[in-house]
Amino acid sequence: MNQNLTTAILVVSFGTSVNETRRLTIDAIESAVGSAFPDCAVYRAWTSRIICAKLLKRDHIKIDSVKEAMIRMKQDGIRDVIIQPTHVINGLENEQMVKDALEFSEEFSSVRFGTPLLTDDFDHEDIIKAVTEEFSDLSEEDMLVLMGHGTTHYANSVYAALDYRFKDRGYLNIFLGTVEAYPAIDTLLRIAAQRKPRTVILAPFMIVAGDHAQNDMSGDTEDSWRSRFEAAGFQVRCVMKGLGQYPAVHRMFIEHIRNIPNPG
Repeated sequence: MNQNLTTAILVVSFGTSVNETRRLTIDAIESAVGSAFPDCAVYRAWTSRIICAKLLKRDHIKIDSVKEAMIRMKQDGIRDVIIQPTHVINGLENEQMVKDALEFSEEFSSVRFGTPLLTDDFDHEDIIKAVTEEFSDLSEEDMLVLMGHGTTHYANSVYAALDYRFKDRGYLNIFLGTVEAYPAIDTLLRIAAQRKPRTVILAPFMIVAGDHAQNDMSGDTEDSWRSRFEAAGFQVRCVMKGLGQYPAVHRMFIEHIRNIPNPG
């Protein structure tokens, strides 16, 4: 780190144990942030302790928790901290991240937070534009199904709201689903049975194309989304590209940092 820098951006991600997708997504986001804010040091923290423990044991790679990163920044002489999460929604992980960071608020001149990817109407419009540009060759005969994570937190309603907004913008064959909440795979299968698409295209609506994308979405087990759509008679194509690979998503996070009010 440049010892003259006293302002840092802590990029907080859930994390992934899949190194290839980490390089394409989390690493790429952090690099984009560093390029956009050359006067700030960029630090990393992950909120999934399970993934961090797995990486440490398997690859001997140590990833800081939010608390560990705050301690590290204090030791490095950082005075002003900007925290930008790469979480998709403001759910349980993001709320805990804020609590953990605020425990150290007295240790710095300022601690400020950017917002998750989907926080306001502008974000929803931006992500619709990013997805439709990414799948600009989507045929009306096909059906694009985006797999989100899902949560028991009330913020899960973002997925259904965004699904509705796609339709409101005229994208009638783009659907949102979640692994662990609503809309679920059963709902998507019923919609597919009604629409009878030529091809069902599955893509992760997560920052990384990690374990969920590789197993729950495209895996060989009979309960994966790919297997269930194929068992229902549909031709399926899986796109293994996380949102963190979209340059438009990098720009969204950068804009979130720029929109953080100045301290004081």
